Amino acid sequence: MRVAVFRPDDGRLDAAVHHLDERGVEAVPDPMLEVVETDATPRTDADFVVFTSKTGARLAADAGWEAGSATVCAIGDSTAGALEAEDYAVDVVPETFSSTGLVEELADDVDGARVEVARSDHGSQILLDGLEAAGAYVHETVLYRLRRPPEAGESTELAATGGLDAALFTSSLTVEHFLDAASERGIYEDAVAGLNTCVVACIGEPTRETAESHGVDVDVVPDEASFTALVDAALAALK
Repeated sequence: MRVAVFRPDDGRLDAAVHHLDERGVEAVPDPMLEVVETDATPRTDADFVVFTSKTGARLAADAGWEAGSATVCAIGDSTAGALEAEDYAVDVVPETFSSTGLVEELADDVDGARVEVARSDHGSQILLDGLEAAGAYVHETVLYRLRRPPEAGESTELAATGGLDAALFTSSLTVEHFLDAASERGIYEDAVAGLNTCVVACIGEPTRETAESHGVDVDVVPDEASFTALVDAALAALK
């Protein structure tokens, strides 16, 4: 079986390929994201500080950011784990790992509070708007930008010719960058048709919604928002 993976080539892609190899699956590594650091640092005068990714946690630690007395919030267990690995105490992890879930978790606590959101340049506006609606003074720091590597796109050609058994999308941006790469190659419609003949697995409802908005049929959304769960669900669907 051939399974396309789109994680950034910063160690996560190699780990994904290794994981699939261990499961007896041929991985098609095609990084659709590249992390470009901005050298920004989260503010230190906030009452609440929100992190949305492991990358953000690492960059904050690399910059020497100190939490002080702030309430540290993480969207997702993987983000929380990355913060704790950098010796930050995590105070809030919403039950639902999403921007909406965090807004619901904090809505009763942030009226009049200063909230710092430290993340990529592609973060959901839902988080900022929701916190502001709850009465918070919100500031966003862009720690890194996400772009599509210029060489990305091998998987779109395989999809267009029926050469994929599954595709594992880990964010809305990986979906959009996959389709952009297909469009640049003049194979957009064929690539979408190819995806619709294989198993398409997405982490989370936002990623599913993005894929479906472009005519991609989504077969699998695991209950747990992790790459391991995504692989498990996709391979189960292939049996």
